[in-house]
Amino acid sequence: MSSAHDLRRHDHPAPASDSLWSPDRRALTIGLVLTITLVAFEALAVSTVMPTVARELGGLELYGWVFSAFFLGSLIGIVIVGGAIDRRGLALPFAIGLGLFGIGLLVGGLAPSMPVLVGARFVQGLGAGTIPPIAYVAIGRSLPERLRPRMFATMSTAWILPGVLGPAIAATVGQTLGWRYVFLGLLPLIGLAGALTLGALRAVVTAPANRAAEAGASAADRARLPLAILVAVGAGLVTLGLTSGEPIPTVLLIGLGLPIGIHALRRLTPAGTLRARPILPAAILLRGILTFMFFGVDVFVPLALVEWRGLSLTESGIALTVATVVWTAGSWVQARGATRWSSYRFVQAGFAVALIGLACFMLVLRQDVSWLVAIPTFALAGFGMGLAYSPLALIVLREATPENHGSASSALSLTDSLGTALGTGVAGAIIAAGVRANGQPVPGLAIAFAVALAVGFGGLLLTVRLHRRPAVLRAGVPATATPPT
Repeated sequence: MSSAHDLRRHDHPAPASDSLWSPDRRALTIGLVLTITLVAFEALAVSTVMPTVARELGGLELYGWVFSAFFLGSLIGIVIVGGAIDRRGLALPFAIGLGLFGIGLLVGGLAPSMPVLVGARFVQGLGAGTIPPIAYVAIGRSLPERLRPRMFATMSTAWILPGVLGPAIAATVGQTLGWRYVFLGLLPLIGLAGALTLGALRAVVTAPANRAAEAGASAADRARLPLAILVAVGAGLVTLGLTSGEPIPTVLLIGLGLPIGIHALRRLTPAGTLRARPILPAAILLRGILTFMFFGVDVFVPLALVEWRGLSLTESGIALTVATVVWTAGSWVQARGATRWSSYRFVQAGFAVALIGLACFMLVLRQDVSWLVAIPTFALAGFGMGLAYSPLALIVLREATPENHGSASSALSLTDSLGTALGTGVAGAIIAAGVRANGQPVPGLAIAFAVALAVGFGGLLLTVRLHRRPAVLRAGVPATATPPT
């Protein structure tokens, strides 16, 4: 086994207790689970009440931007935090991130118009973007490799309570007190999550110092912020071009945004990421493709069910609830099978299952098909996401050296958010064009869902890049074995 793999395998001594809930790990486990629970409540609640928000504030053409702005903001937050946490503590960036998240909630809850809400969601995204890299690095530095699948599954379980209660609570609050309280009601939870998590993050050690590389790393850190802004600007220009509705502005904005975004993205991700070079770069790219596929459909599920099929917010929330719970089930399936099957196989199976579920979900766009078909089909898509999502993070943590866990996790979160931003942005632009042309969202919904499926199918084909080829025999002596990917 190579020295890099030796280092990654032996960087954590075997503890006396092989449990996430042992005294030395309990605080970190609880803190991360509570933080993910807070983020999950926010995500599901906003998705649930958005049809009501759009009716009150107007601006249905900006529906997709409410989600895209969040993820464009998170791109910047992810990149800012990524390089710093390779050499510094995790607590301060976490506190700043939660603070920005809270400011976004406050402004969003008081927003007088859809453009102000879009801006508030951007600020929320800045804060939320700091959380995934911090969580991944905390897991990579605090837990041995054998416990990491279980930790990711446990974090996925944090979505169960929000998944079961979040849409129902959001729908009830939105229909009785008003949608603004869905935003404002989450503010007290931020202080609680911060208080319980900061202490555990302070105890996580920083990566071993590398004095020779420190000066170059600092210079790279200074370059990360403008590059992150360029990625967000590029993605925003592409999305704006798609929503412009006029041929010349569309061509100009996309023609300007694509080269800007691609240039910056190349410098913020490992070499070969955009070419899906095996194995680490391919895993980072595939996370973005996976989120583009799923969230290009997910955030418009309430719109399809409420505006097109005439359901209530509570009824439409059932599909989100079931998909969230089943996503967690898929995550636990991969955690239980991590020692028997490779992460590559789980990613491949997850893409295939999610594609089947999303393709079948499109039947709900037909008025002669019962809306209840949305529940099992979207649940199947959620199960596929549970199978594929965490194994990509496991591959990245395994392939990256310990001192690069922060930058690798940041790159993974970057493509994750970029995929979500582009998926929701492209779908929102297509739906807005359909509304302008037909006065109804359903033609655009059908095309948007088809685009998401096409991108996901391309990702399924690329999963072979995650497969570690068998070592070649040389002079009759087998090469050193490597762990499955």
